[in-house]
Amino acid sequence: MFKDPVSRRTRKMPSFIAMDVLESAHALERAGRHIVHLEVGEPDFDTPEPVRLAAAKALESGQTHYTHSLGIHDLRAAVSVHYRARYGVDVDPERVIITSGSSPALFMTFAALLNPGEEVVLSNPHYASYPAMIEFTGGRPVYVPVREEEAFQFVPEEITPFITKKTKAILINSPANPTGTLLSRERHEKVARIAEGAGAFVVSDEIYHGLVYEGEKEHTILEFTDRAFVINGFSKLYAMTGWRLGYIIAPPEFVRPIQKMSQNFYICANSFVQAAGIAALFETGDHVAQMVKTYAARRVYMIKRLEEMGFKFRCHPTGAFYVFVNAAHLNPDCYKLAFDILEKAGVGCTPGIDFGSGGEGYIRFTYANSIENIKEGMDRLKIYVQSLGKIGA
Repeated sequence: MFKDPVSRRTRKMPSFIAMDVLESAHALERAGRHIVHLEVGEPDFDTPEPVRLAAAKALESGQTHYTHSLGIHDLRAAVSVHYRARYGVDVDPERVIITSGSSPALFMTFAALLNPGEEVVLSNPHYASYPAMIEFTGGRPVYVPVREEEAFQFVPEEITPFITKKTKAILINSPANPTGTLLSRERHEKVARIAEGAGAFVVSDEIYHGLVYEGEKEHTILEFTDRAFVINGFSKLYAMTGWRLGYIIAPPEFVRPIQKMSQNFYICANSFVQAAGIAALFETGDHVAQMVKTYAARRVYMIKRLEEMGFKFRCHPTGAFYVFVNAAHLNPDCYKLAFDILEKAGVGCTPGIDFGSGGEGYIRFTYANSIENIKEGMDRLKIYVQSLGKIGA
């Protein structure tokens, strides 16, 4: 008998605290509490009608079978057209791999890229699941501290001391989760040069592209280097979280290795969902514009309310749909603070520690919820802050 039958790599994997908060919130709801959900970054909009109609048409026409393991050619070509139209970059459809969401895309990218002990440089704070994926596939995350006054983004010159002979990739995420901030064009270019100088790749998580409200627009890493993996998908911009559709744009030598993983582990993305993805790229412009306009108004409202309560920002988020705010004046232990806010105020929020040690003291709120719910959540939070005697601190 094994002393512990559970594998060490799953045993040591940390939980995704945002989901722990959500599940605790659900438990409170089952007990009769009303909770305002500002913890999980999921669009509250229905999927646009053209996408739903395309899926229904595909189902009616019998598109319910396996597809090519790399994805249907029409969707791969559509991604290529999209990147050409939006960013002015040429992407061979043969480099596009359709996946069941961007999370499997990230996982397969790291699995194809990393040998045991090889390193991925990433920011601290960062999206919560990056380290788990890197470590599960045998790699080692190397954390570069980033600061709020620099919009929580890499200062390229500060990356260099963390580059070693084992550096295989630099990971970027712009617009970023949890911070809602963007990496500038100049910094994209410098990160690409640092990676090329180290013989490494850039892994660019572009899932929040299109969700930018002011200032500089987003850039794809492919504007600056071909030694890169682009991770993107349909969940956020097109309100398609439950559809599970994403893609990788990979260097040519990695396409076949990733394809073999897809064949063995996933077979392919859902066939009728892939048909719907084409409609998302080409037929939802007005729907997306309206969602972005709505997010923009919610963002302004949430920031204003938080500042009125005494929360201070060194930079405002300009993308994605998150506000990452320093709450150390309420409680320096943001984990305890988040669960206290949930219990006492009935507002779900995510502690910054979920996103690395650099997130300690911060709380993430999402405005991917209705303005009515955001108002209610901010009203409740104000009462909670007043109860601590911290308004205006």
